[in-house]
Amino acid sequence: MPSALPDGEPMPEDGALPASALDGAASRPLGFYLHVPYCATRCGYCDFNTYTATELRGSGGVLASRDNYAQTLADEVRLARKVLGDDPRPVRTVFVGGGTPTLLAARDLVAMLAAVRDEFGLADDAEITTEANPESVDEAYLSELREGGFNRVSFGMQSAKQHVLKVLDRTHTPGRPEACVAEARAAGFEHVNLDLIYGTPGETDDDWRATLDAAIGAGPDHVSAYALIVEEGTQLARRIRRGEVPMTDDDVHADRYLIADEVLGNAGFSWYEVSNWATSDSGRCLHNELYWRGADWWGAGPGAHSHVGGVRWWNVKHPGAYAGALAGGGSPGAGREVLSAEDRRVERILLELRLREGCPLSLLREAGLAASVRARDEGLLDAGPYAEGRAVLTLRGRLLADAVVRDLVD
Repeated sequence: MPSALPDGEPMPEDGALPASALDGAASRPLGFYLHVPYCATRCGYCDFNTYTATELRGSGGVLASRDNYAQTLADEVRLARKVLGDDPRPVRTVFVGGGTPTLLAARDLVAMLAAVRDEFGLADDAEITTEANPESVDEAYLSELREGGFNRVSFGMQSAKQHVLKVLDRTHTPGRPEACVAEARAAGFEHVNLDLIYGTPGETDDDWRATLDAAIGAGPDHVSAYALIVEEGTQLARRIRRGEVPMTDDDVHADRYLIADEVLGNAGFSWYEVSNWATSDSGRCLHNELYWRGADWWGAGPGAHSHVGGVRWWNVKHPGAYAGALAGGGSPGAGREVLSAEDRRVERILLELRLREGCPLSLLREAGLAASVRARDEGLLDAGPYAEGRAVLTLRGRLLADAVVRDLVD
């Protein structure tokens, strides 16, 4: 089941933000994340805020239905306009995620995008992305999205091997994601991503290399590769606990990461974030960079998180409760927190260190600076950028990124 929401102070009923949240807003990019909380089935490893038809049956009634979801989400976009007032910024990025956004009709996703465009306007070079399940799209569907303004699509490939997909409870067949890339290109998409997962129980090094080769051969300009994380409460965690499949292994994860960086690098992909590679700077995911660089984004949809000017908030999780709050004229926000200057400093280190450009050494306190010297001397931070005042992870540092970050935030 979906993970729990964080703790925080109550969100005002009208969703109002402290005046300080909009101070200097004109200098920060603004993005929108639009969450679609529906899936045909729940994958065994997933703890995202998603719901199958069975899970929603009798819970929330018509308000939880995906049939009118686009209109409901548009209500929150209009609420965002009220809360942000006369904020003049056009939207730089829109990212539709889930769940499985492509369970909705293409016209619904286009209508959700239109709501953002109508209320805020889009930057001339706006990046407009949707996630897509390989089994729920075809070229006609993708063409409708492209004509409606989408210019980037991200397909969940995970693996090219059937036995790995089976462990993950993925329903698409090997080869289908690669075909989707060709269909997206034919539909006119400039940017295409494939999401991969490594370290699944039963996967071998050869399986992983075959997956990387298949992904590269499909011709995307972006690949995301994530280590499988076994979350408590998921079906996969229960299977591991029962001994049906082995637990994931950190050493295996490290080996698979090194393979990914080597194979992708040899194919012309460069890392720009610990888990992301692109064939050029124009292929980088600008929306995710808003997160990593502490910009502003409004997350619309059940369980979606937002951040504007150091204020972070999150919506109620259930689609019925979400729709009910909006139907009643209020905010669907469940809670919020106002970040202190120290919170924001720490978050900058946590997030920016993951990027190829790294983070400024000026963000570090005395203990963190001393730790950074040790990390440089141990080959975890690149000596070249370090001499210029930036902490940038080496390949070995990327393998140990969490440990490096823990030391630097002191």
